[in-house]
Amino acid sequence: MKYELVVFDWDGTLLDSAGAIVRAIQSASRDLGLPIPDDARARHVIGLGLADALQHAVPELKPENYQAMIARYRHHYLGGDQALKLFDGVPEMLQRLSGAGHQLAVATGKSRLGLERALDHSGLRPFFRASRCADECHSKPHPQMLEELMAEFGMSAASTVMIGDTSHDLLMASNAGVDSLAVTYGAHPHEHLLEHKPVVCLNSIQELDQWLQNFA
Repeated sequence: MKYELVVFDWDGTLLDSAGAIVRAIQSASRDLGLPIPDDARARHVIGLGLADALQHAVPELKPENYQAMIARYRHHYLGGDQALKLFDGVPEMLQRLSGAGHQLAVATGKSRLGLERALDHSGLRPFFRASRCADECHSKPHPQMLEELMAEFGMSAASTVMIGDTSHDLLMASNAGVDSLAVTYGAHPHEHLLEHKPVVCLNSIQELDQWLQNFA
């Protein structure tokens, strides 16, 4: 087994939530009378911790307004998050990986509260033995999330792989000395992901599942 520890990003990798995140950022900006970021700018910050994401998506946001912006973002996102769907084939892929003996974990820009809510809504909680969130660690692309997960499982960088849909995921993996797999159906475009030299770019859960069966 090449990769004993398989670490997944959440939004845009397992859950089809990138569009909802973009809309929540834009709606929160509108609520506070701030310039509304276009889709590309809002999508680029997906995967960062929420405070960092909003700061980059809406650079006009003043520090004293961060909490108000976060509150409005959560209002809009949480109002519809129960309707969000997993990408087709996710539970089956995780079942196969778990059954084959891989250890599965999550490294996400979500808060701990947000991830716990998502694990319950999605039904995926039984597959993951550990997770790290942006309010517990440095935000991506800092390697802390992966470093802590590897230490928890007693895994080396060589036996670990990070799977994500953004450059933030791939840079975190690189900073931790870990291989990365990029998925192109989430937040960041294929060309941008290629710049960060993942082992491979995959275009669907089905392609990812097959690659992992063949090479992981």
